[in-house]
Amino acid sequence: MSETSKRFLIVGSLLRPESLLTYKRQIEKRDDIQYPFYQDFEGYEAVEDAAVTDIVKAQIAQGLPEITDGEFSKSLWHLDFVWGLSGVHRYIAEHGYFFRDHDQDSKYETRRDIGIEFKERVCCDHHPFIQHYQRLEELAPEGVELKQCVPSPSHVYGELGLMSKNVSGKVYASRDELKADLTQAYKDFLNEFKKAGGKIVQFDDCLWELFASDNHHSPFSGKDYNSEEVQNIAKEFIDLNNEIIAYAHDLGIKVYTHNCRGNYDSRNMADGSYETIADLFLKSQNYDRFYLEWDDERAGNLTALKAFADKPEAEVVLGFLSSKTTDLDDEARTLQLLQEATQYVAKDKLYLSHQCGFASCDNGNALTEAQQWAKIAQGQKIARQFWGE
Repeated sequence: MSETSKRFLIVGSLLRPESLLTYKRQIEKRDDIQYPFYQDFEGYEAVEDAAVTDIVKAQIAQGLPEITDGEFSKSLWHLDFVWGLSGVHRYIAEHGYFFRDHDQDSKYETRRDIGIEFKERVCCDHHPFIQHYQRLEELAPEGVELKQCVPSPSHVYGELGLMSKNVSGKVYASRDELKADLTQAYKDFLNEFKKAGGKIVQFDDCLWELFASDNHHSPFSGKDYNSEEVQNIAKEFIDLNNEIIAYAHDLGIKVYTHNCRGNYDSRNMADGSYETIADLFLKSQNYDRFYLEWDDERAGNLTALKAFADKPEAEVVLGFLSSKTTDLDDEARTLQLLQEATQYVAKDKLYLSHQCGFASCDNGNALTEAQQWAKIAQGQKIARQFWGE
């Protein structure tokens, strides 16, 4: 364990074992069942319990200082949280999300069980994630930090309020109505999380690149959008997140965020550099820790870290490594970028990670479990070399 390091962290998700994927593949094809699906498949919950037990042991054996349940209870990184809210109905949509394929010029379609319909007003009451967290807490030894990963309030509001047909429908006549209910649902979830012993929640977020001027795949790019309107949407996102962050802080809960440009079956979705959104995403949001991705040129250079100049207590996790590839990462490049980052953020506020989890959705990225753990071991080695701890 000489190469373990408290400065290397995982974003959250890890590759699921085949025993669990057997059930997940069935879930993906059905919309006559509701989360968490245990009552619909004999043996499913027991298999998930066993898989979570094994992945917690594996993380502890690897010497990771902060662990999750591998996100094994999820099918997709964000929608399972939404499925767990009251008033939500899940269905098979006409198409999935569209990612860029490896050749970058063709589209790759994801799974299609992403449809969300509101049957009644959304609220949070005994969310299944609380039981999942309690399971993790029971399995983990003392001295290890535990975190629960959920989608950010602004991501859920943006996807369901701005990019769907749910508003002006039979339940919600306006975005403001939906936002008000989502805000209360998040607060109620945090109350439940606190009562369950939760101390750290991570809000994952994939929408900030919508506001990047160099993201040519954004619906806000080009000549046909209203710049003032787009900035107002960004401010609405910021205010929503900060309201929930402040509420969590009042409860004594730390709030992290992870930003991603898409991670599905080793494919990505969007461009957009951090420099163009630094004042929005980095400077204006009051998170305790930011997990960022810099595994390739799409994220731009590190000057965006200047946004933390007036936030000396914020921690920054630098996703210089890739969870998408089978090969180990370039260690010289990583060490060079880590050193460069210290020009903008104090070294003791920096951490290293992969740009994203290994399985944002349950199918996972295109690598083996052995390759996953080799990549994690490499990250620990690099972090130990750079920080000496």
